[in-house]
Amino acid sequence: MTKPELKPGLTGERKTLVCEHNIAGHVDKFSTPSMISLMERAAIEAIQGCLDEGQTSVGYEVNVRHLASAEIGATITAHAELFEIDRNRLNFKVEAHEGERKIGEGTHRRAIINPGGQ
Repeated sequence: MTKPELKPGLTGERKTLVCEHNIAGHVDKFSTPSMISLMERAAIEAIQGCLDEGQTSVGYEVNVRHLASAEIGATITAHAELFEIDRNRLNFKVEAHEGERKIGEGTHRRAIINPGGQ
């Protein structure tokens, strides 16, 4: 069971600075895996306060396009919006921006689980 606050329209946001830890080394640009991770963390933030004690969510599908590169020193902001709930499955629209410029977009799916099996 989840809290009644869990409904479409919830949003989350996460930011990161592009640095040597999140670049694709062969091109010194923000890496696609780092962008996906930031999008997933934004989705987690959107729903974190709506889960019951003992619940968590796990990602099980990511479908994104990396549209543009970002240089070392850039600030990247990921946004996630919950747009559909099917039982324990949650569907999010995700985007990543460097300032006003969109560098990634797509969808992400998560499932609410009880890790203790209860």
